[in-house]
Amino acid sequence: MGSMEASGSNGANGSQGSKGADGSQGSKGSMSCRTSPPFRADHVGSLLRPPRLHRARDDFAAGRITAGDLRAIEDDEITKAVRMQEEIGLQSATDGEFRRASWHMDFIYALGGVSKAPGNLVVKFINPSGTIEWTPAALHVGSRIQLDQTIFGEDFTFLKSHVATAVPLDQLCLSGQCGFSSTVEGNALTYEEQVAKLSLIVETARDIWGD
Repeated sequence: MGSMEASGSNGANGSQGSKGADGSQGSKGSMSCRTSPPFRADHVGSLLRPPRLHRARDDFAAGRITAGDLRAIEDDEITKAVRMQEEIGLQSATDGEFRRASWHMDFIYALGGVSKAPGNLVVKFINPSGTIEWTPAALHVGSRIQLDQTIFGEDFTFLKSHVATAVPLDQLCLSGQCGFSSTVEGNALTYEEQVAKLSLIVETARDIWGD
């Protein structure tokens, strides 16, 4: 993997670089590549799904291949995606969300108390090419939300085993999803529930990293 180096640009007076917070004069190419997070270049989330993966999902939906067959194709395409990210110089890697239909709905469907419901949700995205209609399955909350399993745990284990530039566990952190007060009106959440959610984050972090 090649190193990545940040460089400055000429100022309005033609001088090289820029002054730092301490008043020192920087120079073009003087910044070194970071070896620990946060990296100077990073990517989080989806990558374009390869045509082979689209075909495999269609075949699985039609019953032409098994869940194991689909998983094997996902494994292969994720491995290629990881290699690509490493080859261009990224120091961390994502699986591209190749196993998901969307970045969040697959997670929601995996929560205890949530199930897919008849019909679809309809969301429209509009761009210069036209309107794209996205229709994930509707959902039903039938009981108290709970965590019955480590969601995407196996997926993470696979990804971790295939990256050559993995971020050490002691350099990661745990952050709860925002949403206590997305607007000034707040959400349907009591103060006690807010405290309980933050306490759960601390408890989970201690389980992973210790005190």
